[in-house]
Amino acid sequence: MQGASVPDTAALTQAGRKLWSSGDFNVIARQTMMIAEDLVRIADPRPGARVLDIACGSGNIALIAARRYCAVAGIDIAANLIDAARRRAAAEGSEIDFRTGDAQDLPFDAGAFDMVTSAFGIMFAPDQRRAATEALRVTRPGGRLVLANWMPEGFGRDFFGAHARHAPPPEGAPSPLVWGSEAGITALLGDGAGDFTFQRGTGYAFFRSVDHALDVFAAYFGPTIRALQVVGADGADALRADLGRVIAAHNRADDGTVRMQTDYLLTIATRA
Repeated sequence: MQGASVPDTAALTQAGRKLWSSGDFNVIARQTMMIAEDLVRIADPRPGARVLDIACGSGNIALIAARRYCAVAGIDIAANLIDAARRRAAAEGSEIDFRTGDAQDLPFDAGAFDMVTSAFGIMFAPDQRRAATEALRVTRPGGRLVLANWMPEGFGRDFFGAHARHAPPPEGAPSPLVWGSEAGITALLGDGAGDFTFQRGTGYAFFRSVDHALDVFAAYFGPTIRALQVVGADGADALRADLGRVIAAHNRADDGTVRMQTDYLLTIATRA
């Protein structure tokens, strides 16, 4: 019997770089700022703590940690997002070590950080085990990993499921929602971490209407841009309709605007 094919991690990584470099994820990331605020508040890094945000996007968590006078670094695969993060840091007068790079091959020494964070970022690395190993490697023994991830239920299941129904992910790509289950993230971090705590968190994304939300995702969110390219003009209406149903199902506003509830799993673990 022929064995299962081995995923081409390099090709998947390049596809991910293209995906997250498309559009302008900073526009989407603004809607997760309240989640970044909650993550840092709960993690409570103290002034002087060495903090790394993996897959930092345009810098939400890094900027918040820097306001606490932490020594902060951020890394992301998309160069345009690192450029945006640097502009935001400069506007605030914060010195943050932002770098373009890969969560699967972090350019930092072992044990370099007291705290390693990621919000909806590391979960999209195609080699999940390697990304988890790298996050552990750069965290000092006794340091903490603080991770916010979409769950394989609720919003995460519905929103990313709608994309996948119309534009299946590249062959061999693992489900990023593994990071959003207690069993999945515990298995990924393995013996490298312990003292796990989990809590459900809730964020909200705001738009003028469902149609406005669809237009924003279509213009700025890499997975939606890719899905529209895959389905083409003939499939665009069906994709938008499916995504619109998801947005409406998670909308908590009753005045025609959108207050979309986005539940996630917050994991805190101690580096062994």
